[in-house]
Amino acid sequence: DIVPFTKYTGGIGRKAMAKKYKTAGNTGRWPVKAAGVVKDLVSNAIANAESKGMDVEKLYISHAQCNRAPPGRRRTYRAHGRIGKYASQPAHIEFILSEKSEGVEKAEEDEGRGKKITRKAAAKKRFVKVGGGSN
Repeated sequence: DIVPFTKYTGGIGRKAMAKKYKTAGNTGRWPVKAAGVVKDLVSNAIANAESKGMDVEKLYISHAQCNRAPPGRRRTYRAHGRIGKYASQPAHIEFILSEKSEGVEKAEEDEGRGKKITRKAAAKKRFVKVGGGSN
């Protein structure tokens, strides 16, 4: 599906699919390159888990994190003898895969336990009225 762009929209073309997200100017893109990188990382993580003896069918991503990495600095040569910076913007992407554990079955309801009540309601039940004063 399309990824809507709401903040940095300069130079991003308008797409009809972005209308459903009500973005300014219907701007959006399909992150083909980034999705390919993430796909490769997930397949690598699955291969690592398989080599560690984990069950691949029970794996799920329990943690995903992306941080900025130090930029790779290069230089580009401009007109009139000037030099400009030419830096890449890499990232550190981290995935932690875990195995789903077997769910615990719910215990049968006991007749002795009633409906849960709040602390305030329990305090009202404990309160004993003293004196009845009739009108």
